Order: sequence, then C-alpha cells, then structure tokens
Amino acid sequence: MSACILVINCGSSSIKYALIGTGAEQRIAGLAENLGTAQARIKGTQADGSTFNYQFNDNNDAQAKPASHADALQYILNQLSNHQPAAIGHRVVHGGEKFTQAVQIDPQVMASIRQTSALAPLHNPANLLGIEATLALFPSLPQVAVFDTAFHQSMPPQAYRYAIPENLYTDYGVRRYGFHGTSHAYVSERASILAGMPDQGGWLTAHLGNGCSTCAIWNGQSMDTSMGLTPLEGVVMGTRSGDVDPGLHRFLADNLGWSLLKIDEVLNRNSGLLGLSGLSNDMRTLVDAAKQGNEKAQLAVDVFCYRLAKSLAAMSCALPVLHGLIFTGGIGENAADIRAKTIGLLPHFGCTLDDEKNQRMYAGAEGRIDAGQGPQIWVIPTDEEGRIAAETRQVLGLVE
Repeated sequence: MSACILVINCGSSSIKYALIGTGAEQRIAGLAENLGTAQARIKGTQADGSTFNYQFNDNNDAQAKPASHADALQYILNQLSNHQPAAIGHRVVHGGEKFTQAVQIDPQVMASIRQTSALAPLHNPANLLGIEATLALFPSLPQVAVFDTAFHQSMPPQAYRYAIPENLYTDYGVRRYGFHGTSHAYVSERASILAGMPDQGGWLTAHLGNGCSTCAIWNGQSMDTSMGLTPLEGVVMGTRSGDVDPGLHRFLADNLGWSLLKIDEVLNRNSGLLGLSGLSNDMRTLVDAAKQGNEKAQLAVDVFCYRLAKSLAAMSCALPVLHGLIFTGGIGENAADIRAKTIGLLPHFGCTLDDEKNQRMYAGAEGRIDAGQGPQIWVIPTDEEGRIAAETRQVLGLVE
C-alpha cells in the first residue's frame, strides 16, 4: 500500500483500526478489545485476506498482566511493519463548537479535546488515550483528529439551540451537537454520486446500529440531526432510550430514590430495544422472536420503527426538497423488514418500495430499493473509516 492512512477509533476498552490505501487493495483492519484486562485480544484481517485472533495472555494464567492501549497499539504496529502509514487519522467523538472540520493534532488541539471532555465523558478521554499512545509510538507521523460533531456544525440555530436560559448555552455550551457525522456525510455523498446529483440535493439519512441517528442533509450540509448534546437524544437504539420526558429524572429520583448516575446508566445501557423487549438489543434476535409470537419483541420492533419514521418526518422539515432516503449501519444495511415497516409509516412521503430489491439488500449490498416513483430509497453500506482516511488526506494535502 502506498500513501496509506492508519485510522484509529479508540474506546475506553477497545481500539478499532484500519489501514486504508488509495486504491482497491484489501483493507487491513482489526479490533482490539477487553483492553485493561487480562482477557485483552486483537482480531483482524491481513492484506492477503487472512484473519488472525491474538490473545495477549493465557486464559489459565492467574498472574496475567492486563494489556494496555499502548500494548495493543504496539502489536498493531508490528502487524503493519511492512506497510508504513503516511499519517494517522483519529476518530474523536466531540469537538464542541470549536472544530467545524478535521484538524492536524498539536498540543493546542489536544488541550481543546480535553476541555470538551465534559460534553462527552465516556468518549473523549478514550479518544485521547489513543492519540497519546500513537504520538508516543509514531512521533514522526502527522496525526489528524476527525470529529463526529464537525459535520453537524452547519446546522442553523433553530435546529441546534435548546429552549433553555441563554447562559447555559453561552457559558456552558449546552446545545445540540449531533453525532455519527462521518457516516451521514459519507452515505449522503455516496448516494448523490450514484444518483448522478453532483450538487447532492436533499437527503434523509438513517444510521441504524446499536447507536442510531437520523439526519437531514441539503447540498452536502447537515441541516438537522436527531442526537443532541449527547448521543442519548433521538430515536430508540440498542440499549439507549432515545427521547424521554426530561421530567423522568425527577420522577425516578423522587419515587425510586435513584441517583443521577443510576438514571444515566439505565437510560444508556438498559433501555432501548433491550429495555422494551427484556430479551436483546440485537434486532436480528428480536425480529426472529417477534415472528415466533414474542409480544415484547414485537413491541420493541414496533416502537423502534415508529420512532424512526417519526424522526425522519420531523427531519424533513429542514429540507426545501426531499430527493431521497438512505439507510445505513448494521440494521439499516441488513434488516429489510425494518426498512419496509419504516417506509410504510411514511405514506405522505410518496415513497414506493420495491419488495424484491429490498429483500436483496444485505451483507454489504448497495443500491436503490424504491420502485421508481416518489423519492429515491437507497441502502448504502457506511464507511466511517474510509471517510476518516479521506479527511485526513485532505487536511494534510496528501494526494488520493
């Protein structure tokens, strides 16, 4: 690979990585998980398409030392020893209002990411771990931060302001920021290219995975999105509740004695599809269970699709013209029944679904699933790593 970019997506206990070249070469990619524990491991795909699964410690070793982020990155470096990257691109979840695009990392950028950690306490500190580790391991390589929130900085004030006292916004940055920006940007641009619309037009995008969000995009710019100050706002997700009455916190505190930390934990990790069904946060499991007569699984599916359709309808208010809808993410790319059910709840959009095309779209397939009348409907596999690599090249002036 020549002029390849190493993309790092660092979580609190995991590192997702990919080495992305400029051509059609096999992508080298992998996932380090359970970091900080003795069960840490890395699995991935090599340049020749072969896979590997490396365990840092013997599971039977009671004295095993936990593997750190630095340990994992050193192993990744060894795996890539024959493919020296030209630069490193980092996913950073929250850039606040300061970062409207990707930037090359320097001490000032690091300080700004750290200052913004209060807005994303579960994400930005983990992202910083990855940056600090790679700076130590790759001191001569240029590194770039690509922010989830940057794409949504084009939203107008009526979309990003909350109806709360102004000083909470001006002094503390309490506003709607949005997330999944690299995914929404990638799939809308990709659909525009495939549809022969160089000016991009008006798209509604639905990124549906364990985390879910919708977005209204006009001529390549985000006009509104469902996530807000944090990734908890918006549609129903795998374990996140999405929108709830803000008074729920007071109700739970007064009647159940729950602390804010307890409420936050329940809404983020025990709600959504998992909370509704009591069974699973995996849509495949719920669809199968619903077909077998599981009423709670059916309710979870129904609420998910209704809230998704409701969000897409609301997002349409931000578009002068609706040219099409795009489904992406693990659910969006693979769950034909969920796509069909959601479209069925939006008859006023004038969409017409081609059932046969819809059923064929899964496992990485890309294409239109509408019947040719009304707004287009696309299934586009997302490529957040590819988008991060492209933005990294753009910041550094590297030729594609």
